[in-house]
Amino acid sequence: MKENAVITIISITIIVLNMMMIIVLDIKNAIMMATMAEVTTVTMAEIMVATMAEIMVATMAEVTAVVMAEITAATMAEVTAVTMAEVTVVVMAEVMVVVMAVITVVVKDVAAVGAGCFNLINN
Repeated sequence: MKENAVITIISITIIVLNMMMIIVLDIKNAIMMATMAEVTTVTMAEIMVATMAEIMVATMAEVTAVVMAEITAATMAEVTAVTMAEVTVVVMAEVMVVVMAVITVVVKDVAAVGAGCFNLINN
């Protein structure tokens, strides 16, 4: 009879340890997914900012070369100042909206994962 009780206790212990291992692996996977999403978001934001800067510089250089050939230096300075201000405001506003939306989603996902982990641990 004692042997059966010992075997039962050992079996239950093994089952509990396996369940705990599954929970730990689930938590690890959730954290890894959230981390990868955040790293991807930050990396894509940096790439987008760098790419937009290069495109803007190249485009403005071409526009400047063409316009300078056709109009005077004073007019070009005025047009460049106004255009750069407008383009910078519009591009930065769009980039900030996208980046903030992505960061909001990631933060919500990370918070949800944390809440889920907390619920798993407490239950």
